[in-house]
Amino acid sequence: MLSALSIRDVVLIDRLDLSFGEGLTVLTGETGAGKSILLDSLGLALGDRADSGLVRAGQEQAVVTAFFNPPLSHPAFALLTEQGLEAEEEIVIRRQVARDGRSRAFVNDQPVSAGLLRRLAALLVEVQGQHDQIGLADAGAHAPLLDGFGVPPALTRSVASAWGQWQDRRAALDAARRAMAEAQRDEDWLRHAVGELTELRPEPGEEEQLAQARHAMQQGARRAEGIAAALAELAPRERRNPGPGAALRAAARSLQRLIPSGTSPEAEADSPLAPAMAAIERAEEALAEAETLLSRLAQEAEADPRELERAEERLFALRAAARKHGVAVAELPALRDQLSARLTALDTGTAGLVELEGAVVAARQAFIDAAARLSEARGTAAKQLERAIMAELPPLRLEKTRFVVEITPLAEAGWSARGGEAIRFLIATNPGQTPGPIDKIASGGELSRLMLALKLVLSRGSSVGTLIFDEVDSGIGGATAAAVGERLSRLAQDIQLLTVTHSPQVAARGQAHFRVAKAVDGGRGVTRVEPLTGMARREEVARMLAGEQVTEAARAAADSLLGNAA
Repeated sequence: MLSALSIRDVVLIDRLDLSFGEGLTVLTGETGAGKSILLDSLGLALGDRADSGLVRAGQEQAVVTAFFNPPLSHPAFALLTEQGLEAEEEIVIRRQVARDGRSRAFVNDQPVSAGLLRRLAALLVEVQGQHDQIGLADAGAHAPLLDGFGVPPALTRSVASAWGQWQDRRAALDAARRAMAEAQRDEDWLRHAVGELTELRPEPGEEEQLAQARHAMQQGARRAEGIAAALAELAPRERRNPGPGAALRAAARSLQRLIPSGTSPEAEADSPLAPAMAAIERAEEALAEAETLLSRLAQEAEADPRELERAEERLFALRAAARKHGVAVAELPALRDQLSARLTALDTGTAGLVELEGAVVAARQAFIDAAARLSEARGTAAKQLERAIMAELPPLRLEKTRFVVEITPLAEAGWSARGGEAIRFLIATNPGQTPGPIDKIASGGELSRLMLALKLVLSRGSSVGTLIFDEVDSGIGGATAAAVGERLSRLAQDIQLLTVTHSPQVAARGQAHFRVAKAVDGGRGVTRVEPLTGMARREEVARMLAGEQVTEAARAAADSLLGNAA
């Protein structure tokens, strides 16, 4: 439901804030007062083309804000969620138009495209004017409206479900056929690749394990080389290099010769050479211990060079296979399984295709059966709808008009989740005339009244919560205008209804009444809108009855209209 409308600097409107309630709201005023500006402003908020001519003279931009309070189950909230927009309890649409014609649109203060704005607006408001009808004049909306009028929802759901299953199975069959054709084209390569990968037997995580083992063996080999080099320095095998052990022994012999033979151990211990000789002895012992330790480490660090070679060969083979297939080494096991599955599908694919083809045939037949049941129900609903619409036309001075629901079977290429036929609402306004599209046959006034009859009968088939009629009573008066007013009032029991009217019979039916008038403010013309109640409303209805000179008889007639409407 449209709860409020805020307009800033649009043509003759400088500042206007309107609140709307449920039921029927009428807008009246003299010709040229600015009623069309209100509708143009609302149309701007609903996604109509932006025009710099809407910006009030002397201002930089025009701004229109529309406030809606649809139920939380309304499809508008699903659309906002689908588009990643925050969906609150209230939907606020704001449109700005700059002096240069550029415009911006916002929903709940979040910028949106003009296309999304129009999609959202189409779910919230429907406008029926004399020349720009939307909604019921769109043939694409006729099938859902007919279904909402008289077709059990279970039938439409079963058709949509059967269509979805059929399309899913067709897609699976197409994918299997493409995979089969691709596999057949690559069969030789596929068999060779599967053979290579099967022989290679790549394992998950194998590259990392091999790389770690290779690194450890390389470290071990370097450690063994270092230990061997140290041993070679301590105990060289070459005669040219006697090594430190031989040097220590030679030094000890040289010092020993300096001690006279026959010297007692006590005297030898007191010799000045004793400390040096003791140090050389300790050095010999330490050198022998180092040789022993290094020899033991050399035995422990001794690695099998063939093991390192095997690890490197395996690692290089895995990496070469990965480069060949353009994948990481870690992906080789999955690639092998994938190629093996394609090869298996190639070997057993014919049987699988036959099974899928059978499933598609069965799903197609299920859709045909469901669509046939839906078509039968639509045929019955179409006759009921034709009778209901025709019953509403005579009081609206459309007694010569014939309304027809055309159901046309479609070729298979035209089938969809909505069924197997096209549905159009057609009319003929004169006897003997061939029925044609609604918006091509009726004149402006006829079309507005026809739309009223259609909406009256079909209102329950639409999720739109606000309906706007622009001069639905154009060119009529008396009993016909009264009939239009009565039907607008009846329709407003189920949907919020706003109408611009010149008919006092229609104006008297409104639950809320606004008068649009021109005024002068600061030497400039402006449009003002004021709510009318009580005597002010009576005076406006009397003016509509009498013209410029309001008489007591007009006021009495206004009292009668308002009393009857109440």
